[in-house]
Amino acid sequence: MSKLFTPRLELFPERIAENARAIIHLCHDHGIQVACVGKVVCAHPVIMRALEESGADLLADSRLENLRSLRQNGTTLPLMLLRIPTPSRVEEVIHAADISLVSDLETIKKISAAAMAAHSTHKVILMVDLGDLREGIWPSRLDEVLRAITRLPGIEVNGLGCNLACYGGVIPTTEKMQQLIDLRDQSETSLGIRLPVLCAGNSANLPLLLADKMPPQINMLRIGETILLGRNVLDRSPFPGTRQDTARLVAEIIELERKPSVPIGERGQDAFGGTPEFVDRGVRLRAICNIGRQDVVIDNLTPEDPGIIVLGGSSDHLLLDVQDAQQPLAVGDEVAFYPGYGALLAASTSPYVQKIIINGISSL
Repeated sequence: MSKLFTPRLELFPERIAENARAIIHLCHDHGIQVACVGKVVCAHPVIMRALEESGADLLADSRLENLRSLRQNGTTLPLMLLRIPTPSRVEEVIHAADISLVSDLETIKKISAAAMAAHSTHKVILMVDLGDLREGIWPSRLDEVLRAITRLPGIEVNGLGCNLACYGGVIPTTEKMQQLIDLRDQSETSLGIRLPVLCAGNSANLPLLLADKMPPQINMLRIGETILLGRNVLDRSPFPGTRQDTARLVAEIIELERKPSVPIGERGQDAFGGTPEFVDRGVRLRAICNIGRQDVVIDNLTPEDPGIIVLGGSSDHLLLDVQDAQQPLAVGDEVAFYPGYGALLAASTSPYVQKIIINGISSL
């Protein structure tokens, strides 16, 4: 094992695999393929291997760099590009991904040209916006766009997709799923084509599935957070049958002082343009740790020690109230946190955070 330093992100592949098996089993029982999404851990090869071995049907990511890494590491699964392709990088798209989520007709035309130049065929799923207002064509344009795409050489339209609960927070419901099904059925009839895949969303769809309210025509989901962190993404409660101790962020105390709870002096904006509010708890024991907003979403950290309070931070420093910590602390001691999705994404991406794989599935 590499020499440990701080800050570091500890990942537990066997625990993640346990979650993956539970979620994949749930989906497969309902006839749904699972595209396991690894972007929150930057497609770490050990984690992605664990997902593959747990029964994933596809591996998915938003970054071409991560898809290339998966290909180079020898995965045998189809690779899906989640983010709408960039027109300037379509040549990379057809080599890195087997299937892409698409919405822009002009970009799809460029993918067609790139696929023809490479003597290949690229599969696409056309995204439809069902109200969350992120990617996807508006439903009224579906037949128009499909008609154009199906005439393009080098393009195979596998089906339709949608995305909910990411930008607008629109919750997946049976009615929303039925809307996607109806749009597919209408287009198949009017255009005389087959659209076998309905890729109807992400981890936010799992509560609907668990409640047995998912229409049987839905046959693919893109799952990341609920597998990687064991959370119901609609409210971040623990998802049944999963564990939440799959990742751990560790920082080191670099200052420990008793100080007032409220800044003293005339105040303006902080370094990030905000005007923070402070709770006056009196003079308290405060710790500074060696991680900051450049590396992590501070508000998305839950201390392992319930007596510790995250106060905030700057680009390089994390400020904690450790007055009620369960154990006495000193400068040089490590403090651990459970990261939420945003914190895990940032820490995985930061080159200043060491990534460590921890084997074993026992409790922390």
